[in-house]
Amino acid sequence: MDEKRRLSFGGVAELYDRSRPSYPAPLVDDVVEFARAASGDRVLEVGAGTGKATVLFAQRGLSVVGLEPSAEMAAVARRNCAAYENVTIVRAEFERWRPDGHPFRLLFSAQAWHWIAPDVRYHAARAVLEPGGALALFWNAPDWACTELRDELAHVYRRNGRADVTDDPMNPCAPLGDEDWPQEIAATEGFGGPQVRNYRWKVSYTTAEYLDLLGTHSPIVILDEPRRRRLLADVAGVIDAHAGTVDLSYVTRLCLARAT
Repeated sequence: MDEKRRLSFGGVAELYDRSRPSYPAPLVDDVVEFARAASGDRVLEVGAGTGKATVLFAQRGLSVVGLEPSAEMAAVARRNCAAYENVTIVRAEFERWRPDGHPFRLLFSAQAWHWIAPDVRYHAARAVLEPGGALALFWNAPDWACTELRDELAHVYRRNGRADVTDDPMNPCAPLGDEDWPQEIAATEGFGGPQVRNYRWKVSYTTAEYLDLLGTHSPIVILDEPRRRRLLADVAGVIDAHAGTVDLSYVTRLCLARAT
């Protein structure tokens, strides 16, 4: 686990909240249906961030406990969720958090599950879910194959020595992740019935908006200032040459499983 990257988001919490996209509404509906969750049911969010996914589930009437290790991110999440009495934001790491003994109908994690220690995450998830409860993990990633400026942006990343950074989703040289969710669940105890669903959509960004988005991703956040400045300037040059806008295709991948 790269702790420097894992803890880098607190320093850009406000920018993260402004720049990161939310999640498709049909995905939230599908998760609630899969979990057989009803208004008032207890659900746990691992890695609440600034509350982007938290709000979507709170709007469905679910009672959400959101765990977030960063004090700065948790503060923004509390502000964004202030209108929802059914939301509690707890500053805590999932691996070290101790529940109150009441099980949850659903555990969901948006854009954060890969930051949880692999040797404990599924065991800890099963421990807090009621039998038949649902695990729902999802994240947004650029679908570079469907993005027109991919080749030109990829050239920028190669020129800046970033082409081999394959764990950076904003690197147009990196392939879209092809994790084998059924195989991963088969290797765990306490979960079964894996499903994978994908949701495709697009966002149009101005040059400034796209640079802000890049500035919320940990591989860029931890770069030293001269390298970050050069990369962002080169990216800006490409987008500015195309009327100052880039249409970015996204795919949101949802991985589901049920507690046995």
